[in-house]
Amino acid sequence: MTSTPRLWDISPPVYEGAPVFPGDTPYRQRWAASIGPGCPVNVSEITLSPHVGAHADAPLHYDPSGATIGHVDLTPFLGTCRVIHAIAKGPLIEWAHIEHALDQLPPRVLVRTYESAPVDRSDSALAAYAPATIERLAALGVKLVGIDTASIDPADSKTLDSHQVIRRLDLRVLENLVLDDVPEGDYELIALPLKLVSADASPVRAVLRELPNR
Repeated sequence: MTSTPRLWDISPPVYEGAPVFPGDTPYRQRWAASIGPGCPVNVSEITLSPHVGAHADAPLHYDPSGATIGHVDLTPFLGTCRVIHAIAKGPLIEWAHIEHALDQLPPRVLVRTYESAPVDRSDSALAAYAPATIERLAALGVKLVGIDTASIDPADSKTLDSHQVIRRLDLRVLENLVLDDVPEGDYELIALPLKLVSADASPVRAVLRELPNR
């Protein structure tokens, strides 16, 4: 009998009060219509930053002439990926922290840095990618990098060096994932951004699916 492949939901919850990067628009929701006499449905209105929860940055986020998220190729956001653990290794993910898991690398890499992701608060000491690490991953054919923190750059960075490597090499990025329950290994990533034709990012419902014969 064929079993259903296991799914891991790697998206944090989004709710009023959910943490956002300092200065970003928080998630808010109000009811525009409620079920009652003369109204058969509930309809809500939401206000949010496109960087809330698990999200994909568009080139426009770090490049004034970059593409919006509604115009990027979806291919990098769907397919085989590798989850690599680099838990509590310091402020930057260096090559030495991940080189144990780079044999026959697929084109997508997600790095877990937290033992338990702080889904209820912002983390000003978040771990980020060292720019050289992204450079070397790209040299191995990686097209998308992801992380379980709010940014691939340090929270206080003004130069966004890792984002600039992403821009120069035309890679894609996922941020704010939750990888607490995901063992190291290979999975199918499904994390499609919305077709927001003028936005600098999009929330995603990011999931990992067990690969066949695993």
